[in-house]
Amino acid sequence: MSEDVEKIEKPDAEWRELLSPESHAVLRKEATEPPGSSELNQEKREGTFICAACNLPLFESSAKYESGTGWPSFFDAISGRVGTKTDFKLILPRTEYHCARCGGHQGHVFKDGPQPTGQRYCNNGVALRFVPAGEELPPLRS
Repeated sequence: MSEDVEKIEKPDAEWRELLSPESHAVLRKEATEPPGSSELNQEKREGTFICAACNLPLFESSAKYESGTGWPSFFDAISGRVGTKTDFKLILPRTEYHCARCGGHQGHVFKDGPQPTGQRYCNNGVALRFVPAGEELPPLRS
């Protein structure tokens, strides 16, 4: 990561109070929402996609594209805002990515995206919130 992000940790009980059951399952338990279920798939306005848990900006709308997968997809993340680890849950290794600040699971990144990066950040919609351009970003949760 090229940017230092102050990390936060909370007990699971606190995250349960802050998040919807669906968001908690994805962000804290690494679940996956059903494809095609997120309203963010259709989001085409300019703005910023932030972590639904801690409000850290993760993606700019200019990096969003239609991947045809059923999940919001991006070809690049904001520098230093996501971390990765190898996930073996489906036997074959995948690269899981998470919010660099709170560790909330966002999705998986694949090497089949468009240029200029060739990457596809396949994100769970319930793990994000969208803030339209011109609206103030919410403060980071502490």
